[in-house]
Amino acid sequence: MTVKKTVSLTDRHHRYLSEKVGRGMFATRSAVVAAAIEQMMQDEIERDEALSGLAEEIRKRMRTPRSEFVDQVHAFSAARATIGIDPKT
Repeated sequence: MTVKKTVSLTDRHHRYLSEKVGRGMFATRSAVVAAAIEQMMQDEIERDEALSGLAEEIRKRMRTPRSEFVDQVHAFSAARATIGIDPKT
């Protein structure tokens, strides 16, 4: 279903839409707006998935017993060796 609505655009946005249509990238200004909204929706889904994965990783790490923690000397020793820093500093 298509719903016809009126939207207000800045001159800058209107020029951008007109350029995209004029170059043949989109059939109409409405198609440009629809594509932008679809991209926003996809971005939101991807952001939500990333945040959910990050939250789960944080929860998983919070359940790690302290006995399994890695001290900072061992955790960063390879990186320090790569850049030439004494691991004891």
